[in-house]
Amino acid sequence: MQDQYSLQRWVVQLVGLRVHALVVLGILVLALVGPLPDSQAGWVTCPPQVVMVTGEGRRQRRRRPGPPTGSWAWAAWGRYLAHTAHLPVARSLLLGGLWQLSGQQGPGWVSLAPWGVWLWRSAGLLWPWLQRQPEWRGVDWLLQQAQRGVLLGYLGLALGRLWQPRPLAHLLPPALEGTEVRPALGVLGLGCQVCQRQAPQVEVVPEEDGSYTATLCGHFTLRVAGDDPFRKRLLLLFLRLLEVPGEARGSRRTRDGRTPFVRQEYLAQVFAMPQPDLSRLEKDWLAGDWANLLSLKTAEVLTQEVQARIVAVFATFPWWGVERVYEYLREQGVAVSQRQVRQAAEQSGWSQLRAALVQRYHLTAESIRPRDGWLTGQLLAQVATLLARLESGSGLTPEEHLTLADLRALAAETGVVAPPPLKALPWLLRVERLVFGHWEEVSDGTVRCLYCGSSDVVRKSRQPRRKQYYDAEGNVRTVEVYRYYCRNPQCEKGSFTHLPPGLVPYSRYRTEVHLLALQMYEWGYSTYRRTGAALGVASMTAYRWVSAWGDTLLPVAALFGVVKSSGVVGVDEKYVLVPKNDKPAGEMRRWMYVYLAVDAHTYDLLHIALYPHNSQESAQAFLLALRAKGYHPRVIVTDLRQDYGSVIARVFPQAEHHECLFHALQNLQDHFKEVYGDAYAETHPQAVALKQEMYAIFEAQTKRTAQKRYAEVMAQREAHVSATPEAAVLFDFLERHWPQLVNGIESDLIPRTNNTVELVIRRFDQHYQNFCGFDALETAQRFLGVFEKVYRFTPFSADAQPRLRGKSPLQLAGYDIRQMPMATLCAGLSVDWPPETTQDRVPNS
Repeated sequence: MQDQYSLQRWVVQLVGLRVHALVVLGILVLALVGPLPDSQAGWVTCPPQVVMVTGEGRRQRRRRPGPPTGSWAWAAWGRYLAHTAHLPVARSLLLGGLWQLSGQQGPGWVSLAPWGVWLWRSAGLLWPWLQRQPEWRGVDWLLQQAQRGVLLGYLGLALGRLWQPRPLAHLLPPALEGTEVRPALGVLGLGCQVCQRQAPQVEVVPEEDGSYTATLCGHFTLRVAGDDPFRKRLLLLFLRLLEVPGEARGSRRTRDGRTPFVRQEYLAQVFAMPQPDLSRLEKDWLAGDWANLLSLKTAEVLTQEVQARIVAVFATFPWWGVERVYEYLREQGVAVSQRQVRQAAEQSGWSQLRAALVQRYHLTAESIRPRDGWLTGQLLAQVATLLARLESGSGLTPEEHLTLADLRALAAETGVVAPPPLKALPWLLRVERLVFGHWEEVSDGTVRCLYCGSSDVVRKSRQPRRKQYYDAEGNVRTVEVYRYYCRNPQCEKGSFTHLPPGLVPYSRYRTEVHLLALQMYEWGYSTYRRTGAALGVASMTAYRWVSAWGDTLLPVAALFGVVKSSGVVGVDEKYVLVPKNDKPAGEMRRWMYVYLAVDAHTYDLLHIALYPHNSQESAQAFLLALRAKGYHPRVIVTDLRQDYGSVIARVFPQAEHHECLFHALQNLQDHFKEVYGDAYAETHPQAVALKQEMYAIFEAQTKRTAQKRYAEVMAQREAHVSATPEAAVLFDFLERHWPQLVNGIESDLIPRTNNTVELVIRRFDQHYQNFCGFDALETAQRFLGVFEKVYRFTPFSADAQPRLRGKSPLQLAGYDIRQMPMATLCAGLSVDWPPETTQDRVPNS
């Protein structure tokens, strides 16, 4: 009875304490919500009741030793922590490893759960009364069970990830949820669930109907760039072609009766493309419409109607670009994008056509005019091709024949057609034989054609013509001449007049008078007026006689049949006045440029030509003409003009380019004046010292010394530029031209300067000054022909260099001209009295 009473009293005490604690917690919650009321939901605040339990009437029991209290409790808590700290560490590491193996499922802080359980149990040791509470023991039991459950759960997840195949449904996008995928039973590892292969594999099997079946086995990743709609469309079609064997989905099938694995709704959502456009792509795929499928570069579908409309606008306004056509179509209400316009131009071929037109023509609303630069470049390139074929001894390919024909036709349409070469007049053929001795005279009395040399001739008329001429004493004489037909079918002329030796048609003066005019004008540096006065003829008559030698005689290379040169060629140009020419109207229309190529060691004039512009194209054409004559120089010397560098590399890739040191020093002096002023000698002594050091570079006798001085000068760049920023141009100039300047130092082959060409230009200027400018383009070209022939045969004067005195450039080059009367004429002697002398020749390479 006593035990029952004690139990009842303990229950009442426990319930009272718990109810009181519940009331306190409720009041705290109510206080947090708002002010503390006197009553709330039936609960009334009241002072706590104290229940006193006395020991009267109880029998004293023997107490068991309880948990430590006070300082003993803290000591026991510390010992517990020291002896059990390894348990939460090991459990946390184990739980973290299982969390990683499970694919990091759940929050990462779950690996800290063992620490919570450990701290809860250690709190019971620190406060012993807490252990006696049933709530603490209940929470402790729940925490222990939860810890075991978490460990076992993550252990199962890790084992399932390692040893159980993942369902394919987890790999499907959200739009494909519901697709039935049945994994094979008993399959372990990461291999295929159907064929159970462990390694990825692709197998393609040709079918009997000509189709192909591709089987993909394993895990694959396909990455396609998103900046090109064409590639995205290929990816779309690839995904729509994927099928699962035995798939029996209830959705609608495609046009070819398939049930694709990837749904069209999902692709439309991912690629942000309307679903009808996807259907149109699949339709084009099945129909094989490659024009609208494979060649389409725009995100929008380009129909044939829209493309025809765009091309029509391009054809109407061929000078418009893509942007202008797009703006025009938008103004007209046509719903197109700029990318569609560009694609229509590419797909129709208009882009390539317009690019070719823009390259060749000036496209404007007023006219379509060919570009001079393009045509010139094409012609020069074709000339280079012809020269390469000629030098290699091979003919043109069919493609090169077609290109040449196209260029000829285009040049004919634009009026850029070279005039046919002038036919040699019959009387000039006689003069040529007399002057150069190129043909042997037939003295058997047979009449031969003056053009082809055939003796199959027939007299044209029975009545002779009377020819009047002046004899040596100046008396008028008359001779009968006949006109003949030439029966040679290969002869270009059908008839000719047979004149006695020494007579010239359309002139009463004999051949020797014409030769005297040429000799007096060229050898005597005279004028046409003085020449005509000395011979008793008009100045215009003297001009016609002399000019006839410019374009009707054979070139010197054809006379000797061999090309000789030292291998070092100097090139330079001189501007001349030609008022009447075919240049387009402009500020420099009256001026043209004479290009000269001179052998640097023999002073021989290898080539001379007249060009309308002083440009890179003119330089290339001139060098190509020099190459066409058979010259292949090893060194080309020029001034500091930048156009020659790239041109020489193209025309003569084996030649070394050298720039004149004299021109370099001249330009350097000009740069010093531009930077420091004309009076820099008094105001900038440091500039004078710098100029002397730069000049000293080119005075070096060896390349090693020149390189050393060059490095010392370039080391001063920073100091001079910091003081005068404009001085950078001096060092830039020296650095840019240094490779083409240093190669002339310490070289027996390469001359330091281009003085040889300057000497020939001075000789040319002596004759040119008598003209005070050429009257027309034809006049200038004839004069160049006369000057070239006379200069090469004229010996140098007695005040020239010892090795040049009394010798002509052709003799210095190694040609034998002793038997040519032309050499006698240019030496100032009579043709009837040629001297018999022995000429030394210069060895050539």
